[in-house]
Amino acid sequence: MTDASIIDLYWRRSDEAIRETDRAYGKFCYAVAFGILNNREDSDESVNDTWLAAWNAMPPSRPNSLKAFLGKLTRRISIMRLRKNTAAKRGGGEAELAIEELAECIPSSVNTAREIELLELTQSVNACLRSMTKRERDLFVARYWYSLPVKELAERFELTESNVKQILHRTREKLQRHLREEGLC
Repeated sequence: MTDASIIDLYWRRSDEAIRETDRAYGKFCYAVAFGILNNREDSDESVNDTWLAAWNAMPPSRPNSLKAFLGKLTRRISIMRLRKNTAAKRGGGEAELAIEELAECIPSSVNTAREIELLELTQSVNACLRSMTKRERDLFVARYWYSLPVKELAERFELTESNVKQILHRTREKLQRHLREEGLC
């Protein structure tokens, strides 16, 4: 079933929308959630919460890319769940560590009230990512979007953990320089 057909099911308020969404994107959304939460039960709950959030968002939303829309929802829901789960014991998960690593590059004053600045920041980060090599970009996205552990990245990319850390450090430095040049940091 196509994404447009699935979206139409949401707009018609058909229960089939959830089943088709799970069939098409269940594994993808679970991988996003598990990369952040590293817990099967919490990941399953985040995916279920994603389906509810999608149900509540459509209509009025009609996403251009259903996969990106669902990935963004899953990521946001999983990060909120992680924050809730780690409120008493800060610093326990990969997502928290990944966010801390990026904190040096991303201005902390960004918030929802400044959506235009956030859009500029997003465009600038994307431009910086496009200037990187494929390996740098893939490592950066795997670490800072999917929150994959350094050890797993080393295995996937057939590198040493030290090499992965060095590449990530250099890409964060590139991002920071780029953001400074753009006047965003």
